[in-house]
Amino acid sequence: MEFASSSLSSSSSFLTSQPHFIHDVFINFGGEEIGRRFVSHLHSVLLQAQVKTTISQENLQEGMKLEEQIRAIGGTKITIIVFSKSYAESTCCLLELEKIIECHQTFGQILVPVFYEINPWVVRHQMHDFGKALEEAAHKSYSGEQVEHALSKWRRALTAAAGMTGWEFRNYRHDAELVDKIVNRVKTLLDYKDLFITEYPVGLESRVEDVIKCIENQSTKVCMIGIWGMRGSGKTTIAKAIYNRIYREFIGKSFIENSGYEGYVAMQENLLSDVLKSKLEVKNVQMGRTKIQNGFSRKKLLIVLDDVNHIGQLENLCGSREWFGQGTVIIITSKDIHLLNQFRSNYVYKMHLLNENESLELFSWHAFRDAIPEKEWSVGKCIVEKLARNVVVYCGGLPLALEFLGSYLGDRTIEVWESVLLKLKRNPPNEPLSVLKVSFEDLRDTEKDIFLDVCCFFIGKDRDYVTEILNGCGLHADIGITVLIERGLIKVERNNKLQMHPLLQEMAREIIRQECLEKPGKRSRLWFHDDVEDVLKENSIALKLMLSRK
Repeated sequence: MEFASSSLSSSSSFLTSQPHFIHDVFINFGGEEIGRRFVSHLHSVLLQAQVKTTISQENLQEGMKLEEQIRAIGGTKITIIVFSKSYAESTCCLLELEKIIECHQTFGQILVPVFYEINPWVVRHQMHDFGKALEEAAHKSYSGEQVEHALSKWRRALTAAAGMTGWEFRNYRHDAELVDKIVNRVKTLLDYKDLFITEYPVGLESRVEDVIKCIENQSTKVCMIGIWGMRGSGKTTIAKAIYNRIYREFIGKSFIENSGYEGYVAMQENLLSDVLKSKLEVKNVQMGRTKIQNGFSRKKLLIVLDDVNHIGQLENLCGSREWFGQGTVIIITSKDIHLLNQFRSNYVYKMHLLNENESLELFSWHAFRDAIPEKEWSVGKCIVEKLARNVVVYCGGLPLALEFLGSYLGDRTIEVWESVLLKLKRNPPNEPLSVLKVSFEDLRDTEKDIFLDVCCFFIGKDRDYVTEILNGCGLHADIGITVLIERGLIKVERNNKLQMHPLLQEMAREIIRQECLEKPGKRSRLWFHDDVEDVLKENSIALKLMLSRK
């Protein structure tokens, strides 16, 4: 069948806008034999791995069907190109390759070349029988000047695709081993893993929908969305929920938590690694900026920068919209609205605190493991409901405060509830987060010491390691750490590492700072390098003075 040069011209129209991904993987190949053997095996294993996969149809001859096939390529994140000795014999296969390369160059779609019983060098330079088959395919499908035009385009596409890093069959013992390697790589590239959001997502859905509508309104360009709210208002929670809802629509993604707690270079390395799925060394900030711009400029990405507190973080991670491909979405959470406006966000979503009913529901889930705790609030126990409603008032609709006090009071006696309420009434919190101190003040002295030590020195450290050290200091950390976990002051991650909410850490360090505001050397603990250095210098000078007087 002869193909007119304009037969696929309309198919390019879908490239004028960002791709909408329908499939995870498209397999491009030529030859019935390899289709029955290797490609069918690869296709089957990908489907078993729950990877949405579509493949070339070798018998496609009608222009409309070929058009649909090419549209499928545009709606796919990853294309596996299986080069073989018979690859160049298929005109349809070569036309698909043209569009595959076009999508790669335009939108950064990912290519995975596989060289099945053929040398990459032969494909790259169209040598030997492979080159002859290519010319025969052109003469069979085109005539006159169109032959050279088609050959020129196909050769450029073959050279580009075969020049990329791929998989060579000769390096593996059998098909199954190569298939496993390819499928594992595809799964790594897709990285379909939802983030843990929260145990009880009260009031979350409507807020997520509001932000997603804003993103959809900006969908044809690089979109920067700010999420602004006070500390503990749920900015990170809503950002994670949005991320989970939409990340499959993007070529690459990255969620960088607590963006303000690492240096710029470390954050750049994390971002590059997340998106490119390879470890890249960044020696300085400028190198990182260049790598981000060069690596991301054609890709449709989803990037979330959580807890941003300095404009430098934005300038060095997403300095310009030109660094990113069309359709990229960048979500920034911050408590500083000036920062979000300064960076020219397309839209800033203001976090709304929970209303009375939502607050009571969230508190109840954490206190009683139920939205409507009928057992606790049954006849004869209505005092608990009254106490709960009074506690909720002091939390001011702030999710963190509700979660914290709910976890703390859940299994306590009514006497403890009344005691906490009495403290809150005597010293009304000037902000909802002040209620976090209630649990700390109720600790024993040794438990307070353990909490402050963990806050200053042991965040991210192994629980057993910390227990051993603190036991050596006579603090009975086996029991103490358990108490802190029960009261929600610290958490143990799956890898047995101790973690603490940044606001609790901030509260603990402020308690230590208040021990002596003017002289750090008189505080019980030092964790900032500058403070430690200053105190050591002061002590050294004091020691010299003492010795000189003697």
